[in-house]
Amino acid sequence: MSLDDPDGELVRRVGEGDAHAIETLVARKLPRMTALAMRLLNDRGEAEDVVQEVFVRVWRSAGAWRPGAAKFDTWMHRVALNLCTDRLRKRREIPLPPHWDTADPSPNADAALDAQAQSDALGQALAALAPRQREAIVLTYYQELPNRDAAALMGIGIDALESLLARGRRALKARLEQADD
Repeated sequence: MSLDDPDGELVRRVGEGDAHAIETLVARKLPRMTALAMRLLNDRGEAEDVVQEVFVRVWRSAGAWRPGAAKFDTWMHRVALNLCTDRLRKRREIPLPPHWDTADPSPNADAALDAQAQSDALGQALAALAPRQREAIVLTYYQELPNRDAAALMGIGIDALESLLARGRRALKARLEQADD
């Protein structure tokens, strides 16, 4: 395939129906795709549905995949982002934070509850961001994409991405500080 695309040969083999290549691609991409969908949707069931659809589209498209303007990984991220955006548009209600009504008797239960509360607060703050800010934060910090790849994936310039990141970080900080009060 292409020396520029580290997934090119693997995708070619997936397109040919190579079972080992399919397993390898899933093992390589599943954790990142799941993390992306979870961070954007904040719902495990919906995230799993999105990831399943991403891989269905990969399997359908692998035989026709030709290297071009974007790497295969970038294309997969775009598909996942689009599916997440579609799901977020369809939502009509804002999920409420989980309530803890029973004590956990295990050691370090307080620390686990504190860590979970921090994670929940961050998830809620992230979910409250403007969609483009959330996408920029998730792609750059959670998916660890370089700025140029994240910007290309979002269809914007690097300066615009950095502006979204700066506004997103400020908004996250303000929401988290507000949650601490």
